[in-house]
Amino acid sequence: MTRHLLLRLASLLVSLALAAVLVFVVLRLLPGDAAGTTLGVGTTADQLAQLRSELGTDQPVATQLGQWVSGLVTGDLGTSFVSRLPVADLVAARLPVTVPLSLAAFVLAVLLSVPLGVVAAVHRRGPVGVAVSAVAQLGVAVPVFWVGVLLVWVFALRLGWLPPGGFPREGWADPGAAIRALVLPVVTVAIAMSSVMVRYVRSATLDVLDQDYVRTARSLGYGRWRALSRHGLRNGAVPVVAILGVELATSLLGAVVVENVFALPGLGTLLLDSVQGRDLPVVQALVLGITATVLVVNVVVDLAQHAIDPRLRLTGGVR
Repeated sequence: MTRHLLLRLASLLVSLALAAVLVFVVLRLLPGDAAGTTLGVGTTADQLAQLRSELGTDQPVATQLGQWVSGLVTGDLGTSFVSRLPVADLVAARLPVTVPLSLAAFVLAVLLSVPLGVVAAVHRRGPVGVAVSAVAQLGVAVPVFWVGVLLVWVFALRLGWLPPGGFPREGWADPGAAIRALVLPVVTVAIAMSSVMVRYVRSATLDVLDQDYVRTARSLGYGRWRALSRHGLRNGAVPVVAILGVELATSLLGAVVVENVFALPGLGTLLLDSVQGRDLPVVQALVLGITATVLVVNVVVDLAQHAIDPRLRLTGGVR
């Protein structure tokens, strides 16, 4: 297990290094110019040259890459082209919105999808199982922004229970207002995530129900639920943990859309504004951060699967 852990950590470091280089190079290959976007139309060549010199975009790409990577090692994410503020400060100011949104949506999605997926598998031939599967399929087909708009129309505009968008100026200094502002966005992301997760939980549970050890337990007098909880949950958890990890990592991507629907000042809004303004230091920091989150979660998921299933430890991760 120690050897596997060291190999996974080494692979993580290599992947992060390659991701940093790839993100930086790909952004520099995209059409457009940060200086031209900042100054707008009607600027002279001298003004563009001066601003490019100030931003450092007139230097060779290899030099810019070296400066950025060396800054990453020391925790310096660079300076925004637009606001001229440190990128780390801009990101830190948005984290209190995006992180609670993503984590709360993930927890809610797990609480909904796991029991519903198990029920859909156990009662797959009954009306309850069919209804759960149909609703989950509908949730996958419906765009997440449309779900958000529908929730705003019902709970904010029609019923007036919750605010339609925005976030309090005081932030989490006013916990009640902050929580109220995040309720609809959290539910929106959770609905989209749980719709996908229900299908995977249902599939994993069906695989367990068809195994010989579950049928043997049933023949010994165990009820369906007792046999499943005593002998099936751990075996069915391995593929479920994998999809949970993927959904946790991609919840940040869901926040990009939802934050713009609900006008939340989070990382998603910052990313969209930075892309439109060609603010490359902010864009590359956010994209690399999302990529790093996905890679780290994958490592954690792999280690969790090895801890759950001893067969993975005996076969070196290959079943």
